[in-house]
Amino acid sequence: MSDLGATRLLVAVINDPEKLDEILSGFVELGITGATIIDSEGMGRMLSHDIPIFAGLKTLISGSRPRNRTILSVVPERKVAAAIDLLQEITGDLESPATGIVFTIPVERVVGLAPELGDETSPI
Repeated sequence: MSDLGATRLLVAVINDPEKLDEILSGFVELGITGATIIDSEGMGRMLSHDIPIFAGLKTLISGSRPRNRTILSVVPERKVAAAIDLLQEITGDLESPATGIVFTIPVERVVGLAPELGDETSPI
């Protein structure tokens, strides 16, 4: 494990999958060069399809997309604010409904993380 200083797990659920490429390109420009992308589905949509009593939720979520993309990335704490600013620049105000959500969790230990681009230990 390299000494990254304080790190965070950035979790971003993006409701518009078409914005994913632009987000990932922006992350690279910020020096965030690794992420895992997961296809995801919100609880409201899942309940409205699978449990008849929640079918009324369909009207509440009609503006949201059927699938989301969840981005997981271990990010140096010094880059978290820039990453969240980038996400909001691309997706729009995350306080607006059906846009997405982002949060971070402290990371105590990282093993196997590739060096960042521009890092002196990086071959690139």
